[in-house]
Amino acid sequence: MEKRHYTIPQTLAERNSWRERIRQHVEQATLCPPLSLEALRKEVAQLLQAVPEADKSLQEWLMVELHNQVWKATIATIPYERRILLLPKCLSHSKHCQAEVDELGLLCHRCHHCPIPDLEEQAEQLGMLSIVAEGFTSVVGLIQNRVVDAVIGVSCLDSLEKAFPLLIRNAVPGLAIPLNYDGCKDTQVDKRYVLELMHLRSEQQAQLLDYDGLRSQLNHWFTPEILNRYLSPAMEETGQIVRDWMGGEGKRWRPYLLAATYLALTGETEVPESVRKAAIAIECFHKASLIHDDIQDQDAERYGKPTVNATHGIPMAINAGDLLLGEGYRLLATAGDTRLLQVASEAHLALCQGQGMELAWSRDPQPFDLSFVLAIFTHKTVPAFEVSLQLGLLCAKEDPALATIFHQYATQLGIAYQLLDDLADFDNDSPLAIRPSAVLAQLCAIHPDTNFQTALFSCADLKNFLRQPAHQPYLQEALTAVREMADQAHRAALQALHPIQHVELKRLLFRVTERILR
Repeated sequence: MEKRHYTIPQTLAERNSWRERIRQHVEQATLCPPLSLEALRKEVAQLLQAVPEADKSLQEWLMVELHNQVWKATIATIPYERRILLLPKCLSHSKHCQAEVDELGLLCHRCHHCPIPDLEEQAEQLGMLSIVAEGFTSVVGLIQNRVVDAVIGVSCLDSLEKAFPLLIRNAVPGLAIPLNYDGCKDTQVDKRYVLELMHLRSEQQAQLLDYDGLRSQLNHWFTPEILNRYLSPAMEETGQIVRDWMGGEGKRWRPYLLAATYLALTGETEVPESVRKAAIAIECFHKASLIHDDIQDQDAERYGKPTVNATHGIPMAINAGDLLLGEGYRLLATAGDTRLLQVASEAHLALCQGQGMELAWSRDPQPFDLSFVLAIFTHKTVPAFEVSLQLGLLCAKEDPALATIFHQYATQLGIAYQLLDDLADFDNDSPLAIRPSAVLAQLCAIHPDTNFQTALFSCADLKNFLRQPAHQPYLQEALTAVREMADQAHRAALQALHPIQHVELKRLLFRVTERILR
């Protein structure tokens, strides 16, 4: 593959002139990090449009510099000892360098024939970690594990193009300083600029969420000891079924999202009792919907284990689901704000309406278009995400503008999630029954022939039918279209977050989007 050529302003004066333009643009537009790649491109397009004589091939360099400017204020609030400086080996002077290289990177001898020793010494004086190695991947791992909270990295634009999406998807507080020209040895960087970014400091202290710590804390809420504290006494078998089901498998995204939203908005480090009740209530609703869904779909397995209806029978499973609904509403009623009940009940109604649309169709399967499937997604999947965000917001404060953003974001997130779920049905050889899905809607649009659709809607195993040689091209076309739709919804979800002016909340939702959809 031919190496891509990147354009970088040739002189320090030109680079500094662009950096000042970017600073003014970010200040006027009140941009708040993180920004998606699409948002960065849009902002850079505006910058280039304002300077007609500008070289359009500067786009990648400008995106990196704009990313830096947006993050500078946040980086300044992070203590030096919580930052890491990443330098490339190619900054070393190839003719004079006597450094050794091990699995961690270059071990500098401080001969001062290149900028590396000065930059490392400055990092050491500030209390900042430093590594001389290629790539940001390992550094992202250090940030995810809370070894450090921010990265300041020097790299060529070729390497940054590969690492940049990783930094953005994980909402890493980071500054990336491009080398002044491409090359794998004896490269150069604006050393004074690197030092300026290293020394950024603010009187304010960063309020960064401990995501993994919250995850561990939340999992503890679903241990038998804690569930016995919050749920009604297990007077009979149904109560024990509910406890086993609540404490079993599951990603628990909904209670996590509720609690994390509250912490991000308030800056608190502990989840109060009322918020914990709301979070457990949300999981009660979710687990109840799974029980009822398994009954309605006649599923015998979930999480790789027998379903509640397969283990205890349908009547007992229905009762366990109903008990969970009651527990959820009881917990919300004691959480201190009656608006929580209203939001939860509206989400519950929407879920039932979406499930009703699907069940009614299943009695008499007929060809349908994409709007029908999206309507099911909007009722059935979207509220599951939105209710967590809205309850977290209500527990923290009332903010109608943010509530609207949450609705727009959850709509796109839920649609993207369900589209990916429809695609995942075709990742294995397990039999697949007919149900309303985006793939099926696309097949109806691609091949409107009556005979094909009659055979399609009467087949017992959808995958087996579509993998016949004559049908394979239609399947591949449908899968490609749904994958493009999922990518578009993913981008739209991040775009919905653009107006948020709260760094930690925005970081949370970027990370949640990445983990749910990838």
